[in-house]
Amino acid sequence: MSRIVLLYLLIPLALSSALAQQTHILSGYVRDSQSKEELPGATIQIQNLEKGTATNQDGYYSISVPEDSVTIVVTSIGYNTLTRRLLISKDTELIIELEMDEAQLEEVIIETDNYRERLGRSQMSTITITSKEAKLLPAIFGEVDLMKVLQLNPGIQSSGEGSSGIYVRGGGPDQNLFLLDQSTVYNPTHLFGFFSIFNSDAVKSIDLYKGAFPAQYGGRLSSVVDVETNNGNMQKLKGAGGIGIISSRLTLEGPIKKDKASFIISGRRTYFDIFTRVLNKAYEGKEDYSPIPDYYFYDMNGKIHWKVDSSNQLYLTGYYGNDVFGFTRGNFNFDFYWGNRNGSLRWDHTFSPKLSSQAYLILSDYTYKIVNKSSLFVFELSSKIRDYQSKIDFLYDLSPKHKVRFGGQYIHHQFRIGRIQAGSTDGSSSFSSGQDPQGNELGIYLNDNFDLGARWKFDVGMRWTAFINQAKIFNGLEPRVASRFKINEKISLKASYARMYQYVHLVANSGASLPTDMWYPSNRAVAPQVSDQVATGISFSLWDDKLFLSDEAYYKWMNRQIDFRDNAQIFGNDNLDQEFIFGRGYSYGNEVYLEKKSGKTTGWIGYTLSWTWRKFDQINQGRPFPARFDRRHDVSVVVMHKLSKRISISGTWVYGTGSATTLPIERFYLQDVAGSRLSAIPVYMERNSFRLAPYHRLDFGLVYKFTPKWGESDLTFSVYNAYNRRNPYFIYFDELVDKQTGVTTKYQAKQVSLFPFIPSVTYNFRF
Repeated sequence: MSRIVLLYLLIPLALSSALAQQTHILSGYVRDSQSKEELPGATIQIQNLEKGTATNQDGYYSISVPEDSVTIVVTSIGYNTLTRRLLISKDTELIIELEMDEAQLEEVIIETDNYRERLGRSQMSTITITSKEAKLLPAIFGEVDLMKVLQLNPGIQSSGEGSSGIYVRGGGPDQNLFLLDQSTVYNPTHLFGFFSIFNSDAVKSIDLYKGAFPAQYGGRLSSVVDVETNNGNMQKLKGAGGIGIISSRLTLEGPIKKDKASFIISGRRTYFDIFTRVLNKAYEGKEDYSPIPDYYFYDMNGKIHWKVDSSNQLYLTGYYGNDVFGFTRGNFNFDFYWGNRNGSLRWDHTFSPKLSSQAYLILSDYTYKIVNKSSLFVFELSSKIRDYQSKIDFLYDLSPKHKVRFGGQYIHHQFRIGRIQAGSTDGSSSFSSGQDPQGNELGIYLNDNFDLGARWKFDVGMRWTAFINQAKIFNGLEPRVASRFKINEKISLKASYARMYQYVHLVANSGASLPTDMWYPSNRAVAPQVSDQVATGISFSLWDDKLFLSDEAYYKWMNRQIDFRDNAQIFGNDNLDQEFIFGRGYSYGNEVYLEKKSGKTTGWIGYTLSWTWRKFDQINQGRPFPARFDRRHDVSVVVMHKLSKRISISGTWVYGTGSATTLPIERFYLQDVAGSRLSAIPVYMERNSFRLAPYHRLDFGLVYKFTPKWGESDLTFSVYNAYNRRNPYFIYFDELVDKQTGVTTKYQAKQVSLFPFIPSVTYNFRF
């Protein structure tokens, strides 16, 4: 089998080398003419030839052209089209600068790709958004959040109000790989899931892969969220920010040396804690007053970009963020901290117009700590994961219709799992328990993207991964195949298959209301998770390329899924392996997506029909049961309209089938031996056999722009949950007691909801 795969890869290589003798590589960057910022998603077309390409996240392009006089047409939404005649006699590097089209900006939303280019890709099951698009949507508390925009797309579900994480095509929240300039982010949210750590002012774009994973990505089963931050303005100092009801932010960017090096720094902080402290102080000492807990978060992004010479560029990226939650009453002093630290050093090198590389040194760190202090006793519970990673990627343009990408990575994981430390304040006694394992993860890959004729395009890849822990070595091959058949210029068919391995697992205490999550490595007792996903789809460009319609169907198998046994002891357990049980999962569904991204009225409609199941021998008598996040129907409608040069309005409506849950159907009373006490014992049916009420919500937004002499500004008005829908958060049972006899007469189910109608306003500015 391996010989056949090798032969399959070598034959196109040989054919392409022969074809390449009469062609040359045209490559370079497409940039904004003013800021010199690279433009992702710009398209480069060769006039009178049916070929073209689009720039990647770094604004880089590479295309094979015949040895002749050719005319290139370069376009990017929001910029003037550039047409240029070139005489190609050798491999050529060309920097292209586009001028902003002010008139066009008044009527369109910036998009990172056009429909024809998307139809031409072999890649499917991907979503790309920019911060410019997200800022027109309504948001809770007036804060724009790119993660919330992702959740408005089919196949992606939020884990609900008041909790963090996303669910993609039936996978759990730990099965999503979040990358910030290639540094792994283990907890991508603030404020229990209401804000992501990705500051919209600092982010250039987000690519989400929910299937057909390119071979350079690995380590998770369900999705990859690849976040690229802005490089900074190389021409002049600029700034942006916003002042909202509960948070403010500020971003500064500019040249360190003009046309040579730039910086960008961005920070945010909430200040709701300032008001709660004033309120607590005013009511301090009053009877029956319960203090409001302190809560705030802050984060900071920074990046330096240095163009060393025409062949070398350096990027240094950093992120630091924390959530702080505290509560004090009498001798009870409770503090909870959690946050991420991320950094990456990247070196881009161009060997030739055909061969380039990107090398990385990366640090990722996620820590949480719970501290309880009293006058006599101190208790601390902590957990963390820290990664040291090195990575290199190569891109080789072999021929006009053939590109090869290959590379590898090494990650050293350090874990702290449920570490408990306790003792007296005078130091006379102490106690410590927990685990601190380590692990090493390796991966190498090869990806081959090639055309066969005018209609067929393939993306064929193979990734080998391994994990070493406790003298145990796991490894596996992860084949990836994606194909596209172009029926005509406006219709294409696509299909894909991908296998993924996951060697680190999220261990969550489902009974805790705070995010006490722990990451746990594969070992002798805990094998890596594995998924296989197949998908097929059809895409259309409609109405003179003003509409894009896609329909995708998928099926995903997930093996070695992890859960806890009943009454598992999680914290302070030096042998957590014995608390796990293992099973299987599978998910399947259909996703329909219709979008319009040009003109004064833009937006999209998404619909997902899906089923998600889990099967454990020790749960539900071994019968399959729906996962908690199984959602039969999921609908999102997003509309944005530009009323005038100053005013834009937007609205979103979402609907989802209620989450699956387990509830008792009856209770029986059990009397103790002495006959003096009755205990009500709940009786349950099958796991997750009940559904909460459907979730639906309508949000509105309005942006009013100002044109001050010093720059740009606007007021953003948002309404969250406009018709005040009381969506279910959880169900509890209220015990109704007869006042005369003191005997419980019945139990009544009651619903808890979190967020009613919430208006907000934010002042945003740029200079």
